[in-house]
Order: sequence, then structure tokens, then C-alpha cells
Amino acid sequence: MSKQTTGLRGVKAGSTSICTVGAEGHGLHYRGYTIEDLAQYACFEEVVHLLLWGALPTERELDALKTQLRAHRQLPDLVVRVLRSLPSDAHPMDVLRTGVSALGIAEPERDLGNGVTVAVRLLGALPSMLGVWHLGADVLDVDVDDHATYILYMLKAETPSELECRMMDASLILYAEHEFNASTFTARVCASTLADFYGCITGAIGTLSGPLHGGANERAMELIEQFETPEDAATGVREMLARRELIMGFGHGVYRVRDPRNAIIKNWARQVSEAMGDMSLYEISEAIERVMWDEKKLFPNLDFYSATAYHMAGIETALFTPVFVLSRCSGWAAHVVEQRADNRLIRPLAEYTGVEARDYVPIEDRG
Repeated sequence: MSKQTTGLRGVKAGSTSICTVGAEGHGLHYRGYTIEDLAQYACFEEVVHLLLWGALPTERELDALKTQLRAHRQLPDLVVRVLRSLPSDAHPMDVLRTGVSALGIAEPERDLGNGVTVAVRLLGALPSMLGVWHLGADVLDVDVDDHATYILYMLKAETPSELECRMMDASLILYAEHEFNASTFTARVCASTLADFYGCITGAIGTLSGPLHGGANERAMELIEQFETPEDAATGVREMLARRELIMGFGHGVYRVRDPRNAIIKNWARQVSEAMGDMSLYEISEAIERVMWDEKKLFPNLDFYSATAYHMAGIETALFTPVFVLSRCSGWAAHVVEQRADNRLIRPLAEYTGVEARDYVPIEDRG
């Protein structure tokens, strides 16, 4: 098998009208809009509408979507009981995967009408799932308006600052969609079998949990926290490279020039650090970035500075990847809807590399 086809790198596995990744080596567009414009001018709820309905909302449509998301924060008693029964030391990604499965039992897709309805239900419910498990069922009574603020409250159990909310809103937009990445492709494969919506999202969450995908932001934080100064970081990362250790949060399978999301989240990481009066992690992150470029010509991807931004906003490291889920569910949902609209079972071929054909030997003759 050629290097090009290993991992399906460079292979076009389908078509989509949702997102363009890697245009000219670095671009990212959601339904034609640049990620820079969306992150600067839109709110996450506008992007959700764009992904699910194909257009930015009017004020009336946006208000209606926000109202739906608020209503969907409440969870069925069955889901609350399941979440409260999970161990406190479980990984939050496993909690979300279990919560989605439980919601699928409590509220089957056939009872909700269509996939977009399920998608909005999930987007409203997912932060609540984290909150119920992490903080307790009474957290559902909190009265918070916009979605980013609600997510932060579910993560921290305290009212976040305006700056933290703006950072989270931008982060949710940046993570919302990314074409045929591993978790999205998993969702589309599931959808191609005519699996229910919850099954598609559960499969995507399982895929996202891996350190080579969504879990990279947690690994980036573990790396950054190892060092006390930028100088320590520069020395330490060079030593890690000499040992051929993998440095998480750098490079990308599609982008060749830069990750366009990085400059945006890096700016938010700086702003949040300045507001907290502590630039140490940000400066360590910059030192690592310089070494990776000087030594390997690798640029930071979205996960790298997201780690610093989230940490300085008071979010626990184990909750970094779940935040990814709370955002990317919108993109997954859009792809499930698109796959269903013109469906064919996704069943690729494999190049066989095993032994040649051989005759069966009875067990008594095997020596």
C-alpha cells in the first residue's frame, strides 16, 4: 500500500457542501464564509444555524434557535440517573458518550421527527450532561443566556468573565466543523448504514477521544505544564525531538502552510493570560512554537493554544476534549444530515497483505 493511501491521506472519500479545508494550503471556510470572519463577527449559535440550515440566520431565526437551545438544557430523569451513577474518576469523554447513548434511549429519534431536531436537542443537552456528572443535578437550574456562557458555567460552576465568554464563543466556532476529519468521517460511515442519529454521534465521540485527534489539546497542556520557563521549554522540547518523541499540537494532515484557526485562538490565549495577570504559560507556549518551527518547520494547530486559553480560563485539562464535542456536534450533525440526503453505504476496499492461499490441515496433522 502506498504512503499516499495509508490512512486515506490524499484520497477523496466523498463530497460535501459544508466545509472547505486547506484551500491554498491554509484556508478554512464554512459554507463559503472564512473562519476569520465567522470568529470575528458571528456567535456560535449563528454558526450552528449556518451548518445545519445552510445559511446565516435572521434575527428572528437566531432568537428561535437560542430559545430552543435553552429549552433543551433539561435532561430526562433516566439520563440524569445514568450520569450520576458514573464514577467520578471516569474520563469526561466517556461520560458524554454514555450520556448520548442514554438520551437516545430516553428520546428515540423517531419520536423527535428528524435529524436536525435531534442535533439541536443534543447541542442543548451536551453541556448539561457534563454539568450533571461533574457538578450535580441541581446545576440544571442555572439561569444563563448564551450558549458559550452556559458551557463555561457547566465546566466551572461559577459565572465566567465577559472575556472568558467571548474566548469560549470564538473557540466553539473554530472547533465547529472541519470537513472529513476522523470523527466526522466516522459519523458519516455510521449514517451510511442508516444507523440512528445518536449512534452516529456516539461513534464520533469515541473517535474524537483519541490523542491523535481531539485528545491532542489535553496532551498539549501536559507538555506545556512540564516547564517552568520559556528557556526550560526550549531545551526540553529539543531533547524530546532528539529522542524522537511526538510533540502534540503541531502540524496537520491537510494544512501545509498554516492552520488558519491558530492565529485566532493564540490571540485569545494571550488576552485571557493578560487579564489573569499571568503570562507564563503563554510565553512557554511561544517558546515551544519557535523550537518546533526552527527544528521541524511545523506550525501549531488549533489544539496547541486552545490548551493555554482553556487553562487560563480555569477549565480542567480533562474537560478540554469534551469542549471540542460541545462544538463539533454541530458539524457532525450537518454531515449526518448531508449523508442521509444522498446516501450510499460507505464500504471501501482494502489491499490484502497477508499470506498466500493455503490448504486446510486437520488438527491431528498439525505439528
